Amino acid sequence: MEMSGEYRIAAPRKVVWAALNDPEILRQAIPGCDSIDKTSDTEMTAKVTAKVGPVRASFEGRVTLSDLDPPNGYRISGEGKGGPAGFAKGGANVRLEADGDGTVLKYDVDATVGGKLAQLGARLI
Repeated sequence: MEMSGEYRIAAPRKVVWAALNDPEILRQAIPGCDSIDKTSDTEMTAKVTAKVGPVRASFEGRVTLSDLDPPNGYRISGEGKGGPAGFAKGGANVRLEADGDGTVLKYDVDATVGGKLAQLGARLI
């Protein structure tokens, strides 16, 4: 699965950059993220709950920040396992562009899921 988009944020680029490196802000921005804990400046552990139709699955895994270019952007990637439900992995290239007194956040996401959750999702589509 791939998707892209952009948001205009009413804050300077340096403020947005700092927020994108804050685990609590990332937790709120990642769909289904229950918790995220920083283990180093570029590594975190996360717990995410995904729902496809009537089925919920919990995944635990790693989140890594790479290609850091402060305050212009980075790549955030993650990989998690959900036991019998399967696995999920993916990432996003995130770019920040100054826009007057605000910032435009642009993203390109790629994600893959496998296992029972992916099989169920394919049937529902």
